[in-house]
Amino acid sequence: MTKSIFRDKQGQVLSWQQAQVKIIKRFESYFLDFTLMCLHITTYLPIHTLRNFIWQLVGLKLGKKSTLHTGVRVYDPRNIKVGEGTIVGFRCFLDGRAELCIGNHVDIASEVMVYNSEHDIHSADFHATDAPVTIGDYVFIGPRAIILPGVTIGKGAVVAAGAIVTKDVPEFAIVAGVPAKVIGERKNQNPKYVLGRFKLFQ
Repeated sequence: MTKSIFRDKQGQVLSWQQAQVKIIKRFESYFLDFTLMCLHITTYLPIHTLRNFIWQLVGLKLGKKSTLHTGVRVYDPRNIKVGEGTIVGFRCFLDGRAELCIGNHVDIASEVMVYNSEHDIHSADFHATDAPVTIGDYVFIGPRAIILPGVTIGKGAVVAAGAIVTKDVPEFAIVAGVPAKVIGERKNQNPKYVLGRFKLFQ
């Protein structure tokens, strides 16, 4: 009987078939990383139409009159869906390792981070767990807010700048803090507005 020479990062012995699967996945990961690096560079092209075309070319679903500003980074755009008339601000991060659904007329300010994958800190191998994130129509997310996996933000809700959202946010609620808690309610509960024009060279 031949002794296996393959071990994973935890030191577990692998068969040739198991090692082969891991090798293929590793090269797929390298290819994805390279693609994302190239994509990140193209996000600085100062032409929204061209950038939107590239986003859609790599699998991101982008509604009419929506745009992602310069410097936006994503992880696997194929699982990201953005509705109509939505603006994603400068240097935001959108996680696509699980499904991310952003509604219509959503205003996401600069440097917001949306995650749908995180490590299980209690597991022996520190493996990642995924959970989808949904952001409803007419939501406003302030600068540098962080949305964590498994969260649903209801229609018309407001997330204050710097908030860390760990739980679902009710429709039209205003949340703030770390972790985010409800601090008020939005008065306009029948929004029909259209967001202003996006900055031409941003």
